[in-house]
Amino acid sequence: MVTGAAPHTPVMLAEVLAALDPAPDALIADGTFGAGGYTRAILDAGATVVAFDRDPDAIAAGHALAETHGDRLRLVKAPFSTLADHVVPASLDGLVLDIGVSSMQFDQAARGFSFRHDGPLDMRMAQAGLGAADVVNGFDVKDLIRIIGILGEERAAPKIAHAIVRARQEAPIETTGRLASVIEAVQPRKGRDTIHPATRTFQGLRIFVNDELRELARALFAAETCLKPGGRLVVVTFHSLEDRIVKRFIADRTSQGSGSRHMPATEPRPLSFTVAGKAMVRPSAAEIEANPRARSAKLRAARRTDAPARPADMGLFGLPDLPWPQPAKGGTP
Repeated sequence: MVTGAAPHTPVMLAEVLAALDPAPDALIADGTFGAGGYTRAILDAGATVVAFDRDPDAIAAGHALAETHGDRLRLVKAPFSTLADHVVPASLDGLVLDIGVSSMQFDQAARGFSFRHDGPLDMRMAQAGLGAADVVNGFDVKDLIRIIGILGEERAAPKIAHAIVRARQEAPIETTGRLASVIEAVQPRKGRDTIHPATRTFQGLRIFVNDELRELARALFAAETCLKPGGRLVVVTFHSLEDRIVKRFIADRTSQGSGSRHMPATEPRPLSFTVAGKAMVRPSAAEIEANPRARSAKLRAARRTDAPARPADMGLFGLPDLPWPQPAKGGTP
């Protein structure tokens, strides 16, 4: 919750604020409102915020914060990929994205993001559409192997996918606990393992169900349209698949050539972004010690130039060919 408890401190808050540099009267978009940690700090700096979240629980929890800041905070229940549907082009002084699952989603067993507590196999950030149980019980073994292997970065994906298919023939897999047990039965935890055998499978299912990689790619293209000259793009990622997308986007937009085989460059192109600060920033050792979730975080930042936005070519990112969910549409302010 945003109110009624100690304020949530998001990962790399100090580094995010340094990269955003939210001046009084600036307009900043927080694409991942979550528990409101970044938004609260940006408001405290005097800026105005338009905050996005596709999770209706997050938006509902943010109403009290919005009431205390009047027209300086606008909440939008929509995925951050729809940024350009809710923001005037070239109007933003900054955009921050914290990619992944919020702590409040992980901590609620009923949301099905974690196997730490048994709950329904759901994982839907927007609480609508295709759920993890639909994938586990309905997709063929080849698609399961690709989802778990590519998106979950799980080497044992074939073994796990075949175990899932055998188990669902006995009864549908409807809870996080049962799925974790099915995985652990064929991929037992070894003494030297630092993570549970089901961790990567859950990651792959979550990324697929929420279309996280394509959502991020769309949001980066939207940022190029919505940031004004000098506007700052700040993205915090937590695993290599996300970071690769951000790295490729910034590398392409800060280069005169084309980073996509689909759009070969015929002449030098004006840069639409410049790198802001270090190419990549990691959290401090003190933050990692205080919050182990921060250990895999990476921050990348870029600053918008006055050059026109380049075409939005999804081929830039080399995303895997999977039966992705349909893109999310619209959203309500």
